Amino acid sequence: MLRFLTSVICAMALIVPVPAQAERLRDLGKFQGVRTNQLTGYGVVVGLSGTGDDSLEYLTQAMHGVSGRVGVQLPPGINPALKNAAAVIITADLPAFAKPGQRIDVTVSALGKAKSLRGGALIMAPLYGADGQIYAMAQGNLAVGGLGISGADGSKLTVNVPTVGRIADGASVERTVATGFDSGEMLQWNLYQSDFLTATRIRETINQRWPGTATIDDGMTLSLRLPALANDRASRMAEIEMIEVSPAESPAKVVINSRTGTVVINSAVKLYPAAISHGKLTVRIDESPTVVQPAPLSRGQTAVQQDSKLTADEDAHHVVLFKPGASLAKLVDALNLLGVTPSDLVAILEALKEAGALKAEIEVI
Repeated sequence: MLRFLTSVICAMALIVPVPAQAERLRDLGKFQGVRTNQLTGYGVVVGLSGTGDDSLEYLTQAMHGVSGRVGVQLPPGINPALKNAAAVIITADLPAFAKPGQRIDVTVSALGKAKSLRGGALIMAPLYGADGQIYAMAQGNLAVGGLGISGADGSKLTVNVPTVGRIADGASVERTVATGFDSGEMLQWNLYQSDFLTATRIRETINQRWPGTATIDDGMTLSLRLPALANDRASRMAEIEMIEVSPAESPAKVVINSRTGTVVINSAVKLYPAAISHGKLTVRIDESPTVVQPAPLSRGQTAVQQDSKLTADEDAHHVVLFKPGASLAKLVDALNLLGVTPSDLVAILEALKEAGALKAEIEVI
């Protein structure tokens, strides 16, 4: 792990900081309202081979509703065994500008005790948006990549996840979501990451081509004055998305993954004068008890004689001195000299920041 981490950091150290490369605006942000919307629904999958929910109450209620829609009324108080059916949650993403009649993919996930959805078919179910309106209807046969089997003695074998399936083009769009694209004189454009310098550069670049078009609302949002007609507006938006701008350089940052011990340091990290000494004190206690037997025909008793051996070793490491403006490469060389582990590296970086010698943001994920 240490060798891999050191190799990664050393590879990063070889990268010489250079000015940010020009990027297209479509890679830096997007127009407000032109986005996908999440849809969810509740439904029933039938046709399972004994791997369903059986007689759970919420599944029974759902089956009463489904049978009622097709003109079959189940007798009141009758709870049929439903091992071949399962209650499911349906999710889908509705793309921007999707029109009625278009098809979208849906994901179907078991809600109860179903062991597998393999071979099942979803009965027609509505998909709702955040406003409670129906935006699509889902139905179709599931494609399940997982497999679950069990033996008579209770042994089980599961491959991947058999309780989640997908239906390609499994839902038909029934309602259009208003995006605000063709309404209002101004349209907002949002950066993926807030940065005032990047927003300023984007405003200047756009206004050089179309004077008076862009104004800054805040560090993330710009307001764009666009043509009123949808045809002209779409053309202007397409041109704006392809404009190239050099974004601001990333701030100095150290990212630490607490679960895997991975540490990533970007090339903007600098060090102020500091000295680092890193060593370990190892204390070892060896117990060697000995059984002592009394002499023959004596009144002595068998006893255990304790024999303890205590040792303490401290690793001898060098003290490393950083000069003003030391770069990432110098930091890597010094940490290699000290022979640190990933956990030690985290401790050293935190200590440097606490001492004011590391001017960078430390983020733990």
